Amino acid sequence: MLEVRKVVNKFFPDKLSFLVLTAACSVILISMGLRQTFGLFFSAFENSLGVTRTEFGLAIGIQMLFWGMFAPIFGLFADKFGGNKAVFLGFIIFALGIFMLYSGPNTGIYFQLALGVLVGIALGATAIGVPVSEVGKHFPNETRTIATGIVTAAASIGYFLSPLLTKYSLINYDWEQTLKYFMIFIAFGLITSLFLLPAKSLINSSQADREQTFFSAIKEAFSHKGYVLLVLGFFVCGFQITLVGTHIPGYMQERGMSGWPATIILALIGFFNIFGTLGMGYLGTKYKKKNLLSILYSLRAVSICIFIFSPPSMINSIIFGVTFGLLWLSTVPPTNGIVAQIFGTKYLSTLFGIVFLCHQFGAFAGAFLGGYFFDVFGSYDYAWYMAIALSIFATAVHYPIDEKKLIRHTVAN
Repeated sequence: MLEVRKVVNKFFPDKLSFLVLTAACSVILISMGLRQTFGLFFSAFENSLGVTRTEFGLAIGIQMLFWGMFAPIFGLFADKFGGNKAVFLGFIIFALGIFMLYSGPNTGIYFQLALGVLVGIALGATAIGVPVSEVGKHFPNETRTIATGIVTAAASIGYFLSPLLTKYSLINYDWEQTLKYFMIFIAFGLITSLFLLPAKSLINSSQADREQTFFSAIKEAFSHKGYVLLVLGFFVCGFQITLVGTHIPGYMQERGMSGWPATIILALIGFFNIFGTLGMGYLGTKYKKKNLLSILYSLRAVSICIFIFSPPSMINSIIFGVTFGLLWLSTVPPTNGIVAQIFGTKYLSTLFGIVFLCHQFGAFAGAFLGGYFFDVFGSYDYAWYMAIALSIFATAVHYPIDEKKLIRHTVAN
């Protein structure tokens, strides 16, 4: 027991870091868990609201774009005023979008506004970018990827539980009542967000780091080759996970396996992502993060190839859920860690938010093109081929990244 206490005390710099880590885990479990379930609503939206696959894919694509566009905005807000205020505001907007989706108006442009715009804006504050970066500000380089891995693993728990609970609710109740249950979780998120407090000081920072301005931070980042490559690589992550999260129910139905198989895949992805993100967080303290990312994206290509080129079966579905789950959000700890390691933590939420914006451009492409290709060609195959090609691209672009910390110098008067 004494040894465990020593390890815990060594890992957490102070009590505030423990509180913030716990709050961030709760926030991201709720927001990412709810976000993962929208693909399961497609049949209900199609039957009740007359939504086509292209319209549904467009709504999810818009959601991804607004999520991405508002991630750096809420990131800057969090850097200036505190992550707790940014996330609290995000959950208010989340509640408004869900309320509008089940109460109306919720057809046509209003469907896009509720599920696409409002939920997307809310995710910009509550999912990944701000919670992960705020935790990163409380931990030094030596343990940061482990801490952010723990937060990302909390999202995995949401990924695992939410599809199962949502599917159960959709079968036994209806889609409107299921969305009303979502409001309970959002209310809990509002409360826990209040504890996402800012760090008392900048860790591993010099006087020059502390004096850096916002505009100089942006200019510095985009003049760094590694940051640009990281931005481009994260596009691929967004494309792949949104293609799977949004269209796997339709794809399984196309292959004659409608019903529970898609739900099982999503649940397995969530469960095994717990081990993937924690493992990647640990590996990020031992090996170069850029190399881990290159390996991860190459393994994604292998997982997708086995899944789409093998005959459809429950075993094949389970294998894909397990393997892709291990790789799902495992990109987040090393990606966030590289940004913090190179540029420091003062503008971490903003700089990671910009990286995440490109992730969401990819997410828009994955959501929209998946539905578009199906409506035009009657198949999701072309979207899967793109996902494989993009994995090869991401494997190549991460390798040249220079992870060394930038040394800034105070300008003498």
